[in-house]
Amino acid sequence: MRGLDAGPDTEPSRAPGALKAAITAVAVIAAIGLLVSACGTGGTGARDEGPARSDSVSVGAVAPSASSSTAAPSVDAVRLLKADPKVSAAVKRDLQPCVADEYPVDVSYGKLTGGSANDIVVNVLTCGDAVGVGSYVYREQGDEYENVFRAEESPVYAEIDRGDLVVTQQVYEKGDSVALPSGEVVITYRWTTDRFTERARTHNDYSKVVDGETAAPAED
Repeated sequence: MRGLDAGPDTEPSRAPGALKAAITAVAVIAAIGLLVSACGTGGTGARDEGPARSDSVSVGAVAPSASSSTAAPSVDAVRLLKADPKVSAAVKRDLQPCVADEYPVDVSYGKLTGGSANDIVVNVLTCGDAVGVGSYVYREQGDEYENVFRAEESPVYAEIDRGDLVVTQQVYEKGDSVALPSGEVVITYRWTTDRFTERARTHNDYSKVVDGETAAPAED
């Protein structure tokens, strides 16, 4: 007798392989079950569509809602101008609706004076040619707005540029049409302590060539 030692061709020698195959099959079935469960319950399983990188979003991340927006509150610029004693009588007189109740007023919000609230830049234009007749900056002071800048040398237009106030004044020479000024002066202001101070001034001359042709000289 050879005793209890199993030879290479006996049945017990195949048992480990069969057991391993059975364990593998059970693992595959379990994995498939988990995958189906995740898809059915809206988990982080396979996606039907959309970019794959969206799956890397943190589970705890919460998308901002529309109600949490920090947009600047709207201001009645026309009412603000008409109540401001620093706005000239001429600008107030010409500040009339162009169509229905639509006024020729451009309003911008942004940081200019270093305060916690946005400052307001208001440009008043003409209805017909949209020529700037007045530019103003208002700074919030408690429940009111203080006029801290005004330019009423027409044509003028003010804008916010990376924290600076940029005012453009077009230059007209004799014979220039409203649509074709001879040039412009661009002035950059920066808020210092309690007022705007000039930081830079640029003069640009426009070309007299329009649509490939030289503009006709004006008649005397």
